Amino acid sequence: MDTPEKERQGRLKELAVLFLRLGATAFGGPAAQIAIMHDETVRRKKWLDDKSFLDLIGAVNLIPGPNSTEVAIHVGYLRAGWRGLITAGACFIIPAAVIVTALTWVYVRYGSTPEGDHIFYGIKPVIIAVILQAVYFLGHKAVREPVTILTGIAVAAAYLFGVNEIALLFGGGLFVMLWKNVGRLRGGNIAAFILPLAGIDTAAAEAKGATLASIFLVFLKIGSVLYGSGYVLLAFLNSDFVEHRGWLTHQQLLDVVAIGQVTPGPWFTTATAIGYLLGGVPGAALATLGIFLPSFIFVAVSNPIIPKLRRSPWAGAALDGVNASSLGLIAGVTVDLARASFSDPLTILIGAAAAGALFFLRVNPTWLMLAGGVIGLLKGMM
Repeated sequence: MDTPEKERQGRLKELAVLFLRLGATAFGGPAAQIAIMHDETVRRKKWLDDKSFLDLIGAVNLIPGPNSTEVAIHVGYLRAGWRGLITAGACFIIPAAVIVTALTWVYVRYGSTPEGDHIFYGIKPVIIAVILQAVYFLGHKAVREPVTILTGIAVAAAYLFGVNEIALLFGGGLFVMLWKNVGRLRGGNIAAFILPLAGIDTAAAEAKGATLASIFLVFLKIGSVLYGSGYVLLAFLNSDFVEHRGWLTHQQLLDVVAIGQVTPGPWFTTATAIGYLLGGVPGAALATLGIFLPSFIFVAVSNPIIPKLRRSPWAGAALDGVNASSLGLIAGVTVDLARASFSDPLTILIGAAAAGALFFLRVNPTWLMLAGGVIGLLKGMM
């Protein structure tokens, strides 16, 4: 085996080890998972710099699909090409899908959703600290201009007042693009660019009952067109599976969403739980494949475009605006999460201790979340 091939194999192994671990331990949803990926790939392993990582966040916000999973796929592609793209994405998804399938089996067998309240009591404050660390380092190193700083602050404030997050992302990008290029507008020297956004809008055929093919097609459609957070996914699932097709009841939907949220890895593995309910293990596998497959395609198509966007004055400015808006949204989500996470003096103490360990001791976030979960369990036993 020649040296380049050995190096590629080594990089694939590194990607597999990292994203298998994150897929099995990264609790807290997309914002926390992206923060952990930043800590691992930028601060610890130095595979990317802050600016490049923030560009990836901006890029995944412009395409449909689960943001944290798409960041993992981007990192894999940059690190080891096509094989890295598949390795990183699959290794991040599979552990969570297996855990969700097991919990859904318990739910089907015993008719109840496993409780994770005590564990999450201790994990939630740690998640807040992890997200704050990522916002600080990304903002400090990659968002320095007054216009992008003010855009991020404005987006965070608007989010807290209920403005649509997709509108904020594109609005922030458009504002910074026009602000930075106002001179070109005045001079009439506009270097136009067109970035076509192609989406797969495959509609599942009407069916009286769920078949394996229809399960796959419905989730393929959702994965191809869904922008926004995991909470937006809930609206799609309710429309497709409860109201339109009647395959699930409202209570079943709430139960499987709970299963998806109390497990590590991508929140989109809620699809795995629904697939299991409707079609057993084959249904779980096809639902998972359907909802995540478009992300691999979108990332493969968009990744080579990112450097070209950065070189264009217009597109680069728009990406700066989207990046600043992304950080603003993460900050806004953090405020919402903090309201629910800091419920008493102990949770405040856990969060402060985690922040100190992250900022000053550089402790791995995974260990801090495990420690928080243990504290929550111990408190629940008292």
